[in-house]
Amino acid sequence: MKICGIVAEYNPFHNGHKYHIEKTKELYGATHIAVVMSGNFTQRGEAAVFDKYRRAEVALKNGADLIIELPVAYALGSAEQFATGAVSLLKDLGCVEMISFGSECGDVSLLEETAGAVMFAQQNEDFFMHMRAGDSYPAALQKTIEKYYEEDIIDALTAPNNTLAVEYLKALGEFGSSIKPVTIKRVGTEHDSGRTSGYYASASHIRRSLIAGEDMSAFVPELPEGYAENIAKMSNLETAILAKLRIMSRDELEKAPNVLMGLENRIYKAARVSTSLAELYALIKTKRYTMSRIRRIVMAEFIGIRKTDLKTLPPYVRILGMNGRGREILAAAECELPIDTSLKSLAEKNTKTRRFAQLEERAGDLYALAFDKKRVCGLDYTSKPVILE
Repeated sequence: MKICGIVAEYNPFHNGHKYHIEKTKELYGATHIAVVMSGNFTQRGEAAVFDKYRRAEVALKNGADLIIELPVAYALGSAEQFATGAVSLLKDLGCVEMISFGSECGDVSLLEETAGAVMFAQQNEDFFMHMRAGDSYPAALQKTIEKYYEEDIIDALTAPNNTLAVEYLKALGEFGSSIKPVTIKRVGTEHDSGRTSGYYASASHIRRSLIAGEDMSAFVPELPEGYAENIAKMSNLETAILAKLRIMSRDELEKAPNVLMGLENRIYKAARVSTSLAELYALIKTKRYTMSRIRRIVMAEFIGIRKTDLKTLPPYVRILGMNGRGREILAAAECELPIDTSLKSLAEKNTKTRRFAQLEERAGDLYALAFDKKRVCGLDYTSKPVILE
């Protein structure tokens, strides 16, 4: 066995994801693939276009063997928080030898250098000077690195997949993990591109097209049965999100992760006059905060995630799906965390697992409203994991 971990959202699973898994097996000899996947909400601060069980099923049919849920508090975190939560789960399994991630550069050595540059910049006075001047975190980081590093590091930092790869590498270093990082160079279209290339299209383009009712079957290995009736849309959550924010106090708003330097005041004021999510985001937005960060914060406020939740690393391993090789991964695991497919069982382990399970239940109940045909509450307790032979 040679077990490789992958961190993904598969929103939705497309041909580029299948290529990544196949190349990881071909180039690095991986025999088993364990995926840590976002649940029903993603790092973009949006509802996943298909629910987590449908996405897990498609991934398992196309090369993945075990699907582990990334808790919602980390799924809606910054790139650093997202990576920390996911890598901690792979590390805690105790049997993962490698982590494979896509990147624009396809060069682990360059990415490791870039990770070192980021850690240097984060402690540099120039970085803090730019932050005090009102720059966003990415802008302050970019300006600091441009001052001290060569063009290859600067270019590596600006590519979206490279950025997450750097965070995985940083997390591995901070945990002192022996997991070996490997990378697959991205093929097809650029991240967030609105164009297609052969059988490849970006996940964002596929999502927009699916919601618009367009045929995207050429770019995905499989669409869930009846997918047109099972697409989750942020527009269906708009009124619920605005309603929740309108009844929250400034003190309540301040407790969400990544709300700093009085941002709660902007959210409070914006929530009282906004009549759409687009208007809300625009009124909260400043030079200091990227739009993706604003979306994540708003979604965390909606679900009720707090800063204190991210002081706890994921306290359990929740299995969304597996096949025969996935069962072999679990048999090889040397994990001190509780492992289960049942959220109810995990919730009963201790106070930390109970809090994370409560957040997952709440996220699932709210996500159920994102469909044209609304779903009932409690699906996180009644849905069965995907088990394939």
